[in-house]
Amino acid sequence: MWIFIFGIGILLVTGVVAFVLTKMQKKGEEDIEIPSDCCGAHAVCERDRLLVSTNEIIYFDDEELDALSGIDAVNYTSQQIKEISEVFYSLRESDVAGWLRSLQLRNIELPESIKEEALLVVSERRRIEAF
Repeated sequence: MWIFIFGIGILLVTGVVAFVLTKMQKKGEEDIEIPSDCCGAHAVCERDRLLVSTNEIIYFDDEELDALSGIDAVNYTSQQIKEISEVFYSLRESDVAGWLRSLQLRNIELPESIKEEALLVVSERRRIEAF
């Protein structure tokens, strides 16, 4: 009889521990909501406060993009979009947030297609860094 009660007790304790661990794991997996006007530099803010606390522009071998400063992204030519794409796809994932911050400081807009992909990269890096 005592073996039966002991076995049920073990099962109950195991169930409670599994429940608590599952809840803790799900808490860490909460989706990060990124505002639509986000520059994407927030991952850099958390990792490197110096970059955000200054207005120093850091170039990513993309000085030619300065010609796009002040131009609305919907008015870019296909060649200009290609130039931005080439820079974006040459970046390491860890540099994307800093590059977005650099573009913001230089008043350079991203085309929507690239912006969505860049923010996705930043979001994924945040999730990885959060663990």
